[in-house]
Amino acid sequence: MTLDDFLAQLAARTPTPGGGGAAAVTGAMAAGLVGMAARFSVARLPGALELAEQADQLRHRAAGLAEADAAAYTTVLDARRQDGDLRKALYDATVVPLEIAEIGARVAQMAARVAVAGHPNLRGDAVTAVLLAAASARSAACLVDINVTWGELEPGLSRRATQAVAEAADAAERVISGTAS
Repeated sequence: MTLDDFLAQLAARTPTPGGGGAAAVTGAMAAGLVGMAARFSVARLPGALELAEQADQLRHRAAGLAEADAAAYTTVLDARRQDGDLRKALYDATVVPLEIAEIGARVAQMAARVAVAGHPNLRGDAVTAVLLAAASARSAACLVDINVTWGELEPGLSRRATQAVAEAADAAERVISGTAS
């Protein structure tokens, strides 16, 4: 699917893709920027190629979670219509954005490292990656909270999502304030 196709589907009057898909794609874009900036930083940043490979893995995983989120939310809708196991469907629809939030936190931390120690010409790309990853984590965590509340699910899921948001926000704040290490 092209980017235009995805954006058209996102804007369409259909339940999926929605916020979870958007959060996943945002996290994947952030990871892509980290990979690119790390590859340009090999001479300056020890472990840059390994960092780029990790970013590639997270990019692929996050991109796949866009489809997983759509499938999980479709299951929620089906459970509501057919008097199915809504609580189980909501749990399954919660673990996807939780993983998106946790990926966002990891990507933000990686991006902060590249922003500080990587090639200075790529600092803007790395900062953009930090901010996108933080937005991905935060929006996905909101979806986790909605599902936890709606399904009366284990509050620990929300706590994990909140932790991911805090880690991503910390990385973003450190980069913006110039104190990232």
